[in-house]
Amino acid sequence: MRSQPTTRRTVLAGMAAVAAFGIPAGTAVAEGSGPRIGILLYDGFSLLDPTGPAELLSRLPGATVTMIAERRGPVRTDTRQTSVMAERSIAEVDRLDVLLVPGAGERGTVAAMENPALIDWIRRVDRRTTWTTSVCTGSLILGAAGLLRDRATTYWASASYLESTFGVKYVPERYVQVGKVITAAGVSAGIDMALFLAARLAGDEIARGIQLAVEYDPHPPFDSGNAATASPELKKLALRLLAESQK
Repeated sequence: MRSQPTTRRTVLAGMAAVAAFGIPAGTAVAEGSGPRIGILLYDGFSLLDPTGPAELLSRLPGATVTMIAERRGPVRTDTRQTSVMAERSIAEVDRLDVLLVPGAGERGTVAAMENPALIDWIRRVDRRTTWTTSVCTGSLILGAAGLLRDRATTYWASASYLESTFGVKYVPERYVQVGKVITAAGVSAGIDMALFLAARLAGDEIARGIQLAVEYDPHPPFDSGNAATASPELKKLALRLLAESQK
């Protein structure tokens, strides 16, 4: 029998299996034996909203993570400088264990909220999910589908819209769970939400292993990411930078 060549990939795979998940090296995990996770893409979504959670959730043993859009193919982000490939169309997917709806700038969010095909698909899939989740203004899309109850979170600048339009209380937390619906705050909060979700799906130890596997230990150079403590001037600058990047 020919020995398997040692490469960086095989070394890391063995280390991850043993150290992170307690799985003997060389043990195969059947593809698709874990949760089926679908991430909805639509024109104008924010890049980190789906890709941050996908990076973590794809590490769940046996998980299948699929990018889904109205049609197969590349879907452009809010800055129009990047796209992500949708491997399946909504017509091809009618059942998921986990649905994740990312957020977008105003253009993308409003268009998604007003797209009957997307909203109807979200409602149909939600009937059979174990978890229905969102990142950033994706919670507004869940609201348009009638899936929010009691309280939720969203991007800080959309808080008043969330409350006045959907009758739910805005909670300024990184993520909020109400029943099977988990909403995350803006963009980067999707990573925190994904770790919380990983723990619900596979247990705390697996979630901790994933966190270490991707070395998620943030120490940003500035303490300016919390809207509750930001000055009006900094909030204005943040919104201007977003708007200019999405032109």
